Amino acid sequence: MEKTAQGLARVSRPRLYEQLVEQLLAYIESAKLGPGDLLPAERDLAERLGVSRATLAQALVALEVLGVIDVQHGTGAVLARRPSVASVIKGLREHQSRLPDIVEARSTLEVKLASLAAARRTDEDLEAIDAALDVMGEEIAKGDRGTRGDELFHQAVTVAAHSSVLGQLMAFIAEMVLETRMESLGQPGRPEQSLASHRKIAEAIRAQDPDAAAAAMLSHIELVSDVALLK
Repeated sequence: MEKTAQGLARVSRPRLYEQLVEQLLAYIESAKLGPGDLLPAERDLAERLGVSRATLAQALVALEVLGVIDVQHGTGAVLARRPSVASVIKGLREHQSRLPDIVEARSTLEVKLASLAAARRTDEDLEAIDAALDVMGEEIAKGDRGTRGDELFHQAVTVAAHSSVLGQLMAFIAEMVLETRMESLGQPGRPEQSLASHRKIAEAIRAQDPDAAAAAMLSHIELVSDVALLK
């Protein structure tokens, strides 16, 4: 909350995505949608709410992160469950406060993993990294966000580092990393940017250049950490 000149507390305005989430949940309630039902197309929803599709997409990604909806390529947003507005807003704020810590952990672990991968990778490791890049490229070409390919790439880099303890630590935070992955790849233009930065990491690992691999991974983490809910 903000302080006024008279020292009184002023209630902060809810963020736009929180307002949109409330409106979306109100629509779901009024339309009597149940689990498995399809929400209207993004264009229609954006027009009804008077916001841009990019802004609406931010709110939809937030609901997807919380498991309220399941966004399926070629189908649209499908309702997974009908929670209360209060529980969703609480979940959003907890998610938002958790993101910086997740980013901090990723920048610590994955930069080291990239460096080790460059030093220790095998030909088999390179094949797995390339296969992950191909999967992500194919997903994006189909209009999807490349979430699966992104996950496979980071898993392949972790394996290429041949560090059992760091691998266990990455497995421990995997579910939390999924939150940032969904949030990041939901940003307009981000899947293509993420794929390009993945390729730079792969090039450094292929060249067996630990410093370049670490620098490329750090740049990548900084890119994907630029998400709407952190602002």
